[in-house]
Amino acid sequence: MKSKIHVPPIKSQGIKTKLVPWIRGVVPSDFDGKWIEPFAGTGVVAFNIAPNKAVLCDTNPHVIGFYQAIADSRVTPDIARSYLNDEGRLLLRLGESHYYFIRNRFNSNHNPLDFLFLNRAGFNGMIRFNSKGQFNVPFCRKPHRFTPAYITKIVNQIAYVKYRIELGNFAFCVQDFKSSIEEAQENDVIYCDPPYIARHVDYHNGWGPEQEEELCEALSKFRGRFILSTWHHNAYRKNEYIQTLWSKFNIVTREHFYHLGGREENRNPIIEALVTNFPIEEDNEIARTKTDAVQSTSQKSLQPTFTW
Repeated sequence: MKSKIHVPPIKSQGIKTKLVPWIRGVVPSDFDGKWIEPFAGTGVVAFNIAPNKAVLCDTNPHVIGFYQAIADSRVTPDIARSYLNDEGRLLLRLGESHYYFIRNRFNSNHNPLDFLFLNRAGFNGMIRFNSKGQFNVPFCRKPHRFTPAYITKIVNQIAYVKYRIELGNFAFCVQDFKSSIEEAQENDVIYCDPPYIARHVDYHNGWGPEQEEELCEALSKFRGRFILSTWHHNAYRKNEYIQTLWSKFNIVTREHFYHLGGREENRNPIIEALVTNFPIEEDNEIARTKTDAVQSTSQKSLQPTFTW
C-alpha cells in the first residue's frame, strides 16, 4: 500500500512534497548509513523517507532552529496550538499591522514560533531575507488566516515531525554545503536540493554559477552515493548546467507543475531531473517512469495519525 506523504509545518516555494515518491524510488535498497541533506530546507524529503539516521543541514539558521526547537521540545504541538490561537486572534483583530509587529519581533529575537507564524502568514509561502539577514516577506493579506482547522493542520504536522525525530536519530546543523559533504562517509547517502540555478529563486546566501560549480566539484569527490534534484527544462529554455556540469552522471526526468509566481501565467510545468552517481535500479518503476502521474497523497497511511 502506498504511504501518505506528510507535509512539514514549514512551507517554501519549490517544496518537494509531491516528488517524494519519485525521490524515494531512487534511494539504493542497500542503504544503511546516514541520510545527509546539505540543503535541508523544509525537511520534507528526510521526514518522509524516514531514515534511521539523518543529518539535516542548511545555511538558514531559522529553518534549522525551528526543527531543533521541536527536537528539544521547546516547540511542541500544545505550545504551537496555544501560540497560534493567541497570535491568530490578534491578527484577526489588528490586521496586517500585527503581522509586521511579529516580523519586527522575529528580526530582533529570532523566536522559532514567530518564524512559523511568518512562514504561514507571509505572501505565497516565501522564505526570504534581505542583505542584513532580516526576514522581509510581506503579509499575505488574509487576517483570518489562522482558523481552528488551519491551526490543527499545522499542529498535526509538528506532531509528525516530533514523532519522526524521536523515532530516528536526527541531527540538525547550520553550515554550508561543502562542510556537510566533506563530513559524509562512504556508506552515507547525500541528497542535495540546492536552489535551482537560473530560476530566480531566493536563497539565504545567494546562489549562482560559482556555487553550482562548487557543488558539482564537491559531489564529484564524494566516495559515497548522492542524489541531486534540479530542473532539466521548461517550455521556454533548458538548464545549461545539465550539459556542462551534470551530464557525466546518471539523469532521470519527469514533469512537475509548480504553483509559483504572483500571476497564473507564470505558473508552468517544468521537467524535473534527478542526478545520481549510481545506476538506477532497473526494476524500479517510480524511478524509471519519466512522466507518470504524481502519487496521490489521499491513500490511507500506515503511519500513525496525529490529532491534537
